[in-house]
Amino acid sequence: MGTIPIIFSHMDPIFLSLLIVVASLGPGLLPRVFADRVSSKGLADLTGVASGLLLTSAFLIVVPEGFHTATAGDDTLASDPVVLGLAVLAGFGLLLALEGLGIGHAVHEEHHDNATGHGHQHVHHPSSGRVLAIGLSVHALADGVAIGAAAASGETSFSLLVAFAVLVHRVPVALSLGVFLLHQAGGRRSALTGLLLFTLATPVALVLSYLVLDGADESILALVLLFSAGTFIYVATVDTLPAVHNPTTGRRSVRNVLAGAAALSLVLILLSSAGVLNHSHHEGEGHNDDAHTEESH
Repeated sequence: MGTIPIIFSHMDPIFLSLLIVVASLGPGLLPRVFADRVSSKGLADLTGVASGLLLTSAFLIVVPEGFHTATAGDDTLASDPVVLGLAVLAGFGLLLALEGLGIGHAVHEEHHDNATGHGHQHVHHPSSGRVLAIGLSVHALADGVAIGAAAASGETSFSLLVAFAVLVHRVPVALSLGVFLLHQAGGRRSALTGLLLFTLATPVALVLSYLVLDGADESILALVLLFSAGTFIYVATVDTLPAVHNPTTGRRSVRNVLAGAAALSLVLILLSSAGVLNHSHHEGEGHNDDAHTEESH
């Protein structure tokens, strides 16, 4: 019986990769079949809820796990709160810098409220579907690193929660990308190429980061987790701020974000009270510190 959890833990990255492929290709191809049924309002609502889930995942799952993992390691520098905070800032700052270079994540603003045009003058719009697909794929790589690092931590419940937040957030992103590519020049082949690039970026980064980080020192794992939390915060923020600033959609967008955050927070409270989120880092056994095995989120 003891071999079953070990086998399952090694299958997690492959299983999660398959889920991500389905969650990306399905919604991405949907606009080609039901182009008239993909409404901007519904897509904006889904984006807001998904962003709330992603923010909650960053602040209540990834950041606490990163700090906990750092305390279980031997590197005193990596356990410094300032260093850990800098890792979060680095993730946020990297995606912000890429946005400034035109490798952006502002896919949702391409087709929201085209008739009115309110509130979107400040958003940078990609000039082509290829540029947009590349930008989203770079951000998708960060998602894969986050899930791979979570899987490498050995905490199954933790990795599944991180993957869930990423999966939910990918649905509106893939839908938006599909709608955008549907109206771009270049034909079906170019559109499918962009969608495949976005689809495969996260699974590739997930598997590679898992292979690299599996068995790595916990201080390194902690820094990668916190870096990923910074990317989560950036993506969720850039997805919702334009709609929040829009006087027409602002209140509705805020309600959607808070609804998603409240829903996942409630789930985490219930899971924590049930003991599902208890830590079980096997690396801590050699430190003779029982406190690490008893802590929970």
